[in-house]
Amino acid sequence: MTTYLILHGYQNDRPPGHWQHWLAGELRARGHEVRYPQLPEPDAPVLADWLAALEEHGERPAEGGFVILAHSLSVLLWLRAGARRPDADRVLLVAPPSPEVTASIPGIAAFADGLDLTETGVEARLVYGDGDPYCPGGADVHYGLPLGLDMDLVPGGRHLNPDTGYGEWPGLLDWCEDPDVRVKGR
Repeated sequence: MTTYLILHGYQNDRPPGHWQHWLAGELRARGHEVRYPQLPEPDAPVLADWLAALEEHGERPAEGGFVILAHSLSVLLWLRAGARRPDADRVLLVAPPSPEVTASIPGIAAFADGLDLTETGVEARLVYGDGDPYCPGGADVHYGLPLGLDMDLVPGGRHLNPDTGYGEWPGLLDWCEDPDVRVKGR
């Protein structure tokens, strides 16, 4: 059995129409443990509180694999966690906002402040859509290349959220069950 930790983004109250909600249900139906916590104050997140929640929910299970999936602002949470990152077998970083966009929004600017994009040894796969309005220039340029991440581009995916048709996402479920699968669009 694998344990999955799913981390949502800014202003996300874990709506049923989001791929994260759908994925949590699918993984549970297959017998996996799923942690899909509501992070504190999603409309006014405090970095320290989100880091504490990451530590609380990111405890490695005693047995089985441990996989983390972070979307949007939680990607920056993961990157800012540094040495506090949970010990995971695999990590998927999905559709992060650019540091500039994050810094331009007063309520979440702290997540971009001091972000180290020269860090080495960040073991993760980046999944991003082209044309993401929250990441002008592309997540590959902002994160993938500087951090040396394995990357999957989803053509037309934009921010990979319900507004762009990402409720059910079978390709992501395929990756959860087989890390060699490349993540594709719907």
